[in-house]
Amino acid sequence: PSPNLLHPTFGPVPDRNSIFYIKTICKKRRERISVTAGWYRPLFRDRVEAGKKLSAELKKCFPQLTPQNALLLAIPRGGVEVGAAIAAELGIPLDVLVVRKIGAPLHPELAVGAVGPDGRRVLNLDVLHQLGLREEDFAEEEARARTELAARLRLYGFRGIPSPHPTHCIVVDDGIATGATAKSALLWLRQAAPTSRTILAAPVAPPETGEELRAYADEVVVLATPSPFGAVGAFYERFPQVSDERVLNLLRSYRNGAAPHSTS
Repeated sequence: PSPNLLHPTFGPVPDRNSIFYIKTICKKRRERISVTAGWYRPLFRDRVEAGKKLSAELKKCFPQLTPQNALLLAIPRGGVEVGAAIAAELGIPLDVLVVRKIGAPLHPELAVGAVGPDGRRVLNLDVLHQLGLREEDFAEEEARARTELAARLRLYGFRGIPSPHPTHCIVVDDGIATGATAKSALLWLRQAAPTSRTILAAPVAPPETGEELRAYADEVVVLATPSPFGAVGAFYERFPQVSDERVLNLLRSYRNGAAPHSTS
């Protein structure tokens, strides 16, 4: 690609040897553009910037989204920061969709599965096979995840999906790695709001995971699909832990929607 190539979201795209791809997964709008850098060059300053860029992409892919027909469902805790930035830009009400990752023994950041709001478990069979884990090997981690799930459901005042169901439900996270939590969230949503059109939105995900998740949502929008992938936090300049207090503050600000930012 030309050193002067300009990506509408990420700006100038120089030509270098080490590349990965930015791909928007959208049925009506696809593009693949080479981007410079070492394997883990940050793509976003922080979750707020990621949310703003994601809101712009959602607006392009789905111009029909309005505060009256759509609902943002953010996966706590990091996803709530991204979701709040989208809510601030588009005016769409924000709520949480509480799921908990089941971490691998000795590697808690690696998901072997996840548990949804209804207690249903989703397992990442590829990770289990790669690690040679049996069910009893992660029983303690699963029990801990279920305890934390129950506590967060109470803390965040999880309300489920309002009735009548929104036309569009947008599940948001700050990034996707194995896809276990996203699958758990989307499976629950499919059952809880069968008449809603589901959109999964995330700033970054591995290319194979982004494509796999298309079977779980009506639409999938991912800004960047770098390979090799590594950890979600590697693609942010600042990726601090998000506190429960911060989540609650953002929910208070955006649960009832907000005046969308003017584009004029």
